[in-house]
Amino acid sequence: MPPASPGPIMRRRRLGVDLRRLREAAGLTGDQVIERIGWASASKLSRLENGRSRPDPQDVRVLLDLYGADAAAQEELLAFAEAGDIKVWLKNFPVMTQQQRSWAELEAGCAEISEYNPVLVPGLLQTPEYAQVRIVSAREVSAGAGEPEPGDEPETEVQARMARQSLLTREPHAPRYTAVLEEAALVGRRAGPPEVLREQLVQLCHLSQQPNVTLHVLLRDTQVGNWYLPPTAFSVYRFADPLDPETLAIEGGFTDVMSTEAITLNSYKVVFEWLCTAALSKSDTRSWLIEATGRLTEAVPQSTVAFGPATAPSQRRGDSGRLTDR
Repeated sequence: MPPASPGPIMRRRRLGVDLRRLREAAGLTGDQVIERIGWASASKLSRLENGRSRPDPQDVRVLLDLYGADAAAQEELLAFAEAGDIKVWLKNFPVMTQQQRSWAELEAGCAEISEYNPVLVPGLLQTPEYAQVRIVSAREVSAGAGEPEPGDEPETEVQARMARQSLLTREPHAPRYTAVLEEAALVGRRAGPPEVLREQLVQLCHLSQQPNVTLHVLLRDTQVGNWYLPPTAFSVYRFADPLDPETLAIEGGFTDVMSTEAITLNSYKVVFEWLCTAALSKSDTRSWLIEATGRLTEAVPQSTVAFGPATAPSQRRGDSGRLTDR
């Protein structure tokens, strides 16, 4: 069975590598190319070759003609340029913010995703209600800082986030997904309204049953490594094609950083292993989620929640006192 096709970011990177190779084979420097084509910006070629800008197929065609690329190479690279164009790739998606586009581009074509967030449930796991709380609160911060209000309604952004989540259940190439979730992000009083957190726990219970999904809950007082404290949220993306480099995304409150540097990546991979080792196992995490769902169900008025399979009567308590599946 063939692997999932690479997403726009990976396609842009591979397109850039091939364009640079063809330019060098033609004996041209970047300055010579800019001069012959007449581009106004000298950095335009650099951004294209480094995969940092979305390719305009017409620009790529001009470069291929200049480099004397043969018909087969032109056909292949123009196809990459068109597939790497976010407007083409996202034509079936709801409107996305720039940040959501960045995540969607990385997620597309992934074979494996590893995520940790010290304060939030990662976007690929969020319920619509939880996402709404997060999006609205972030917009209030932006408005308070005097930033222009986004043009789209929060519901549209929630819809886009839900569309991204289809990645975890796509057939036949759903990626392996592993997340370490902080206890405080799931049941802490500052994490959200109780009824919203309760439904989020139900969703996590469902997702934990997916064969490609592994969730680990990190309890509040658990020591990580030699008292290591992870300072920020991060994700590691791995791709099926060895030509596509692993990518690290470090998520800040309002800015994100991405890197393919091996040294930086390896450091975060070590941290993720520490987090997984310190956190509850996959099976113990599911038991914890079920118990936490039950506690929140008791705390939330019955009229405000819709009960799901995660709290069905078929559950029973094992000898350890934890809820287990029948």
